[in-house]
Amino acid sequence: MTTPPGSGRALAPFLARGPIGALLLGLASGFPFAMIAATLTTRLAEAGIDKRAITAFALTFLLYNLKFVWAPLVDRIRIPILSQAIGQRRAWLVLVAFLVMAAVVWLGAADPVGNLPMVVAAALTVAFLGATFDVVIDAYRIESLNPEELGAGSGMSQYGWRLGSAGAGALALVVAERAGWPLAYAAAALFALPALAAALLLGEPAARAAALADEPKPRTFRQQFSATFVAPIADFVGRPAGLLILLFILVHKLGDTLANLSLRLLLNELGFSKDEVAAYDVGFGLVATLLGIFVGGLLYTRLGMMRSVLVSLLLMAVSNLSFAGLALVGHSNLAMAAAVGFENFASGIGGVAVVAWLSWLCNLRFTATQYALLSALASVLGRFLSGTTAGSLIEALGFLNFYLLTTALALPGVLLFLLLLRREDVAALAPRGAAAANLS
Repeated sequence: MTTPPGSGRALAPFLARGPIGALLLGLASGFPFAMIAATLTTRLAEAGIDKRAITAFALTFLLYNLKFVWAPLVDRIRIPILSQAIGQRRAWLVLVAFLVMAAVVWLGAADPVGNLPMVVAAALTVAFLGATFDVVIDAYRIESLNPEELGAGSGMSQYGWRLGSAGAGALALVVAERAGWPLAYAAAALFALPALAAALLLGEPAARAAALADEPKPRTFRQQFSATFVAPIADFVGRPAGLLILLFILVHKLGDTLANLSLRLLLNELGFSKDEVAAYDVGFGLVATLLGIFVGGLLYTRLGMMRSVLVSLLLMAVSNLSFAGLALVGHSNLAMAAAVGFENFASGIGGVAVVAWLSWLCNLRFTATQYALLSALASVLGRFLSGTTAGSLIEALGFLNFYLLTTALALPGVLLFLLLLRREDVAALAPRGAAAANLS
């Protein structure tokens, strides 16, 4: 049976070497997070650790939000010997991959009953190295993809992250049931190996070497500090509409983040059982997200980057209305499936388009720093407001009006992006220009 020509053309962007490498990088990137998330929670609960102590481990995730602080070192420092042998980016990738594997094995070997502080230290180490692994992988992915591959590469990276996170967590549970937690964590650590396969497949990014070719080498400490920490920010702020771009990134996910982080409260309020939540919010939602990622890659190819971002912003804004509809309808599996399915589908599309756009914005001289900063900026406001005001807003407004509010909060991001889209110098917003953006 032959593949229809149309299907072949649709799949072709995802099957190129760059996107396949992005898939492998995503597989490796997702597993450290899983080791300190649900997997560690399950292990600590099984060991009889106090619930307050277990929830306190969530603070380790703050290191992922702070990774932009040390990301400049990944851009600037060359690993001795290894960088000369395989290149700066791959040297960092190989070094951090093995360090993450060692940290995960350490976390598995630590005994939460006999030495909980050791588990804390190991979890913090996994979080720090996992966040650093993200920094290295994001920079390597962006610099390895050809300009026209940014959309498909972003989609494949997200496929990989979700599969790696879920796969590592599932593998750990299966092995722990049969052979104990130390071996379970050691087995899950093997999920770092796809990153090494990607390093072999993709090689050292030539685009970054070209970007650094004419850069003068800093000589004094002051020059080194400026080149490492100041120059990446100055480069971004100094672009046309640089501050407007930063404002858009700060607010564009505000409504979506508030809606998503409060969804389980709504489901509990409406009386959905754990089985119903597992089937529809987790299972059906994952399928919808994966489908959205695939469609997002197709939209990027057909519409171009800027238009696909605009479409995704509109879909994510409208998707919040589906939660308002669920709040209005009440306990209905069909309504929950529709709301969760539409929201996850829209988020999958948005993830591809927006990640591709953020990748395009990065100057290849500062890829690790700028992408880490932009990705942190995209989530910080929504997470802060969710933790400080979402509960009181729900109590004051009720769920229906709260989700109508989150829809309204998505509109400033749409309007700001329309301002960017209308600029005559839109190609100058990023160093790689129109040729790299598929701006049509």
